[in-house]
Amino acid sequence: MAWKPIFCEKLCPVCKKARAGDPKMMEAQKEHLAKHGAEGCMFGRARTRYYGVTPDKPVPPGSR
Repeated sequence: MAWKPIFCEKLCPVCKKARAGDPKMMEAQKEHLAKHGAEGCMFGRARTRYYGVTPDKPVPPGSR
């Protein structure tokens, strides 16, 4: 099954709010990435493969 990068990018309640600058969500995301690796969960890994950036970074302009 192919995991969808769109979940991490647009729907994940932690990642979406963390990238928007919510301090509590940024801390939760930081802890999750430390525990599960630089790409985080399966959706974060799919996002990294698709967009080329980890879940804690915004998608560069002009990416897909």
